[in-house]
Amino acid sequence: MKEVGAFEAKSRLGRLLDWVEAGEEVTITRRGKAVARLVPPKTPFDAERGQKIAARIREMRQGVTLGELKIRDLISEGRR
Repeated sequence: MKEVGAFEAKSRLGRLLDWVEAGEEVTITRRGKAVARLVPPKTPFDAERGQKIAARIREMRQGVTLGELKIRDLISEGRR
């Protein structure tokens, strides 16, 4: 784990993000006391999985209607 001061973190944010992206944890300190920690996300975003989920949602809504209701009426109802 790397440790950097707040002033350095402010001026070198890009480098800190590179370290975190590579899996490193960075502690930001102020006057020697830890005030924040930059850590990589627990699970990286998977664009392909997101696209598959969106496609599945589109499939599920095929044929679903509001019957005689109109979307504008439902919106108005929600605003009351």
